[in-house]
Amino acid sequence: MQYLEQFFAGFPALEGASVWLAVTVAFFGIILLAVIADIVARRIIVAGIHRFLAASDSERDNIILRNKVFESLSHQAPAIVIYMLAPEALAQWPAVGAFVETAALVYMVVNGVLFFDALINSGQEIYRTYSISRQFPIKSFVQVAKIALYFLGLVAILSLVLGQSPLSLLAGFGALTAVLMFVFKDPILGFVSGIQLSANRMVAVGDWIEMPSYNVDGDVMEIALTTVKIRNFDKTITTVPTQALISESFKNWRGMTETGGRRIKRSLNIDVSTIRFCDEEMLRRFSKIQFLAEYITDKQAELDAYNSQKGADPETLVNGRRLTNVGTFRAYVEAYLDNHPKISNSLTFLVRQLQPTENGLPIEIYVFSLDTNWINYEKIQADIFDHILAAAPEFDLRIFQNPTGGDFRSWQRVVAQ
Repeated sequence: MQYLEQFFAGFPALEGASVWLAVTVAFFGIILLAVIADIVARRIIVAGIHRFLAASDSERDNIILRNKVFESLSHQAPAIVIYMLAPEALAQWPAVGAFVETAALVYMVVNGVLFFDALINSGQEIYRTYSISRQFPIKSFVQVAKIALYFLGLVAILSLVLGQSPLSLLAGFGALTAVLMFVFKDPILGFVSGIQLSANRMVAVGDWIEMPSYNVDGDVMEIALTTVKIRNFDKTITTVPTQALISESFKNWRGMTETGGRRIKRSLNIDVSTIRFCDEEMLRRFSKIQFLAEYITDKQAELDAYNSQKGADPETLVNGRRLTNVGTFRAYVEAYLDNHPKISNSLTFLVRQLQPTENGLPIEIYVFSLDTNWINYEKIQADIFDHILAAAPEFDLRIFQNPTGGDFRSWQRVVAQ
């Protein structure tokens, strides 16, 4: 500045305006240097980094490029030039120089916050590429980190504008702790709940959960600081407070997918009036059924030995132990399911009778499908019961159902005859 002032003072015609001319030339010189610094930072340094990352086959490098991490950092170059040179150029006007210096610092703080924000976003996306991210989501922690980042940025900007120490401002905020606790109550509760959910592995992204109190039945899409987003099976999206998953009950179906089996638990009711002992003709028919031939041979030999030992009179069927059509049917269902390629033999496998009711004798099937996909599971279950319902008449059994209009009309015709 002294050199510029002396240079312009050497011209008699410009002697009175030498200071203004020196400031003007210095101002445009600073602008030119700032533009050059910006070009070097963006067009050379940042562009070179981008070319290097783009040449890599890693998808994680592309995440950094998409979030424009280095763009925010490149804007610091012109701000640094203005911050370092503007006070010298405006030495004649200290107030203006201080304003420009403060503005440059504020601009650098804002760009620094944006840089770290983009860096955090990139780190979160990169973390999602790992399988562990489904078990331990970190979005709530990321949101807390962003809140802290923007809070510290705000404190730094206020300290620059007000000319106060950041520590004194933080001390002032300390007096507002109660108010801040009230304002940020939900984020604080959500943050604590997020830690508990992750630490205890209660829920993870991709889990199927049911929460009747919120009409939730679907897959977890996102676990954030204050909310958990669930896509229901009807394609609607429900948002549930994070702390609700800690304070209230919900069902997580993750165990089903980890086990590799989905439960089939369904009953069919047998008309009690069709249950009877098996006679010789029935046994001959049942012996021709693929899954029952060996069972009937072994079971009949066992029963004959028992009845012979006890001296049971074979002329009367109720004497001793006898095969029944419903018991043989139950054995057939067990054998059919045991040979079914989509039913697990390592998980609970049960075909049992339940307490008879006014609707007949329930035969409950309690097995696990090897395919946990909902659509495939429903097809497997339907195919199984299609076969069982069609097979029941082969054992002289009738599936119970309440009389229909067709039944009453048939009875009416019989009575009329």
